[in-house]
Amino acid sequence: MEKIYAILDTNIIISALIRKDSNPGKVVKMALSGKIIPVMHEKIQAEYWEVCKRKKFNFPDDIISRLMHRLGNRAIFLDETKSADKITDEKDIVFYEVTLTAKDKFNDAYLVTGNGKHFPIKPFVVTPAEMIEIIEKSGEGK
Repeated sequence: MEKIYAILDTNIIISALIRKDSNPGKVVKMALSGKIIPVMHEKIQAEYWEVCKRKKFNFPDDIISRLMHRLGNRAIFLDETKSADKITDEKDIVFYEVTLTAKDKFNDAYLVTGNGKHFPIKPFVVTPAEMIEIIEKSGEGK
């Protein structure tokens, strides 16, 4: 069975912290349990921390810290592959470009996002529901 790699957009992390039983919550649980191998870059990890600590979310520091450490310990860190593709939000470029590196390195690599409109339409840019379906079809979701 091939391993499935995923770059999780920050909105997936935030949504998972808000509702653990949501599709983003399920995707994060899969990343923590080894069904998905999370892929990161230092810039991605820094954005996770920065956004999770925003006062408007009011997430407890220990919850953020535990999640970030668990994800970081499971993650594979990769560099960016520069792309000429148009990305609407400059902060999202690193997510897309790390996904390109992961796609070159591994066959099954996906960018999981709740904001698909921020990225080019590509088969590897998926919603949390699509990621769950991919995992279930691979046999890993069981």
